[in-house]
Amino acid sequence: MTKEYQETIFTKIINKEIPANIVYQDELVTAFRDISPQAPTHILIIPNKFIPTVNHVTSEDELALGRLFTVAAKLAKEEGIAEDGYRLVMNCNKNGGQEVFHIHMHLLGGQKLGPLVAK
Repeated sequence: MTKEYQETIFTKIINKEIPANIVYQDELVTAFRDISPQAPTHILIIPNKFIPTVNHVTSEDELALGRLFTVAAKLAKEEGIAEDGYRLVMNCNKNGGQEVFHIHMHLLGGQKLGPLVAK
């Protein structure tokens, strides 16, 4: 059985239908500050195209997904965290920690980050 996905709150942020602290937007991606930050810098970078999970990515999405990384590097530099280091995280499905089913990359930094996975 295939799970059905619906567009999320992220679509409303992309379309500026609800407020968000958008720090970057172009034709492929949007980046905004997380409303519940887990580090001094916590920015979500999302493709403007609705893609529910990494499992739904196709070769047609490569340009947008590559843009996630170039925007992450740009924002890390602008935030002053590029030199000391930062973490990029993408979660997929429930056991992977995905809460919003529109793929997104977390840019985290501004402090020493702990282990990636708690044992």
